[in-house]
Amino acid sequence: MSSSCRRPEHMAPPEVFYNEQEAKKYSQNSRMIEIQTQMSERAVELLSLPEDQPCYLLDVGCGSGLSGDYLSEAGHYWVGVDISTAMLDVALQRDVEGDLLLGDMGEGLPFRPGMFDGCVSISALQWLCNADKKTHSPPKRLYRFFSTLYSSLARGARAVFQIYPENSEQLELITAQAMKAGFTGGMVVDFPNSSKAKKFFLCLFAGVSGVLPKGLGSEAADRAVSGQAQFTAQRSRFKHMKGKCVKKSKDWIVEKKERRRRQGKEVRADTKYTARHRKPRF
Repeated sequence: MSSSCRRPEHMAPPEVFYNEQEAKKYSQNSRMIEIQTQMSERAVELLSLPEDQPCYLLDVGCGSGLSGDYLSEAGHYWVGVDISTAMLDVALQRDVEGDLLLGDMGEGLPFRPGMFDGCVSISALQWLCNADKKTHSPPKRLYRFFSTLYSSLARGARAVFQIYPENSEQLELITAQAMKAGFTGGMVVDFPNSSKAKKFFLCLFAGVSGVLPKGLGSEAADRAVSGQAQFTAQRSRFKHMKGKCVKKSKDWIVEKKERRRRQGKEVRADTKYTARHRKPRF
């Protein structure tokens, strides 16, 4: 998750980056459509909506309406908000079923209190961590967004954001402002041990604290690397996202030694801790 000039948010503001040419990819590129649909499906799963009951949902950063298509197929009604006119034009051309609104989420959401049963957002939230104008303050814009989102959600509702965090500091910035606005919840990490399949979902609860879902593919990581990072009233620094805490942990050392043994390599003598926790070999 190191910084890279190739990240879209480093190239231009979202309303500029997502121009007509970029917007067309979201209606023509089959791979992009497939990924967007898969992430939307997972986000809705994490919402834990009532079964066989249509809900009224908000799609933040709705773009060309690909995530909205999945919401419609699942039987839900939705409103989409996006800052890019080009992306919304594509959504209109595709004749999506949801209502569309042009707006900057960093300036807050203009909806009445308790209007939505849930919120999803795919690959949009990290844009608020950048200051594209001199007047932009990422912490203030994040808080403005989260506070107005909190108000627009029914109590007990969830908001799920699929994000591409740049580093642990960015994760801390986002979660700190979400907590300040009243949310509880945390980060759900799918396939935490895979560099390609790993996905981050910020799962927030409005009004009522819930049980944070488990990340997919995290069963093998239960001992050392959790697929969750929960916060309630205390700030969480997500140091494990950098890999520092994981590599220095006792569990990581035990696992590394066991892996080297299976490979037939020499391993330094066990300490009292590693000897006590080493798995039996059959």
